[in-house]
Amino acid sequence: MEALSGERRASRYTIEGYARDVAGFLVFLTGHLGARPDAAALSALLPADMRAYLAKRRNDGLESRSLLRAIAAIRSFLRFLEKKGLARTDFFSAIRPPKKPHSLPKALTIRDARDLIDPDQRAGEARESWVLARDAAVLALLYGVGLRISEALSIARANAPVGRIDRVTIAGKGGKTRTLPVIAPVRDAIEAYVAACPYDLTGGPLFVGARGGPLSPRIVQLAVERLRGALGLPDSATPHALRHSFATHLLGRGGDLRAIQELLGHASLSTTQIYTAVDKKRLLDAYLSAHPRAE
Repeated sequence: MEALSGERRASRYTIEGYARDVAGFLVFLTGHLGARPDAAALSALLPADMRAYLAKRRNDGLESRSLLRAIAAIRSFLRFLEKKGLARTDFFSAIRPPKKPHSLPKALTIRDARDLIDPDQRAGEARESWVLARDAAVLALLYGVGLRISEALSIARANAPVGRIDRVTIAGKGGKTRTLPVIAPVRDAIEAYVAACPYDLTGGPLFVGARGGPLSPRIVQLAVERLRGALGLPDSATPHALRHSFATHLLGRGGDLRAIQELLGHASLSTTQIYTAVDKKRLLDAYLSAHPRAE
């Protein structure tokens, strides 16, 4: 795992996922082979052994995306051992990986996205006003800047985009930093939260929980779940859907794909290009629902 964090600069979540997959594979091999696998056993692995593992995980209900991650984790682990003469990986060439499911990001409509980040939509909730302002500021960053929720919660108070500061620097996946513009409505939401927050934020994170500690992503997710129910939005309306909406709405308004790639922090343009399909589907849906000859 040190190689992942050091050489490949993988995120903490990637490292934890890989660790679980590798541990699960070794547990499977212990039962499959009848003994804990040593270097000799790992060097003698056959395609049939890997297929048996994949079949078991599939029977356990693991989806294709998770299976692909497990294969990547196991291959990475065995390659590391192979360099030390403790395993081999040539059998992977005979393994047909599961097909990656083709699913489009589920963006919200512009109106639904605005409602989701509007603090007035939660005015009737029995929660302190500063908490509602905090949640609104976090959601404004997701939709207005295109941040991941972990990126929004990583912002320090000293780096908060408030006042004349109209930029924020984020460390994204793999530790890659990017500096992003922050529009006035988002800065206003952050300023409203900072002014209302009862805690001294100096020297700490920008967003804090009810007791003053770092804010948990789960708290934001729960807030969106409550809003989703109140607004009658589908289950796909999540905090991350606001990031998808940011990209989709920019593209729909003529945004440059390369620029959107940089804003999102995607390493590859192909990752960003999926939003072109989202926008085409939105246009087609609008046509089919509105054109008199579409029925």
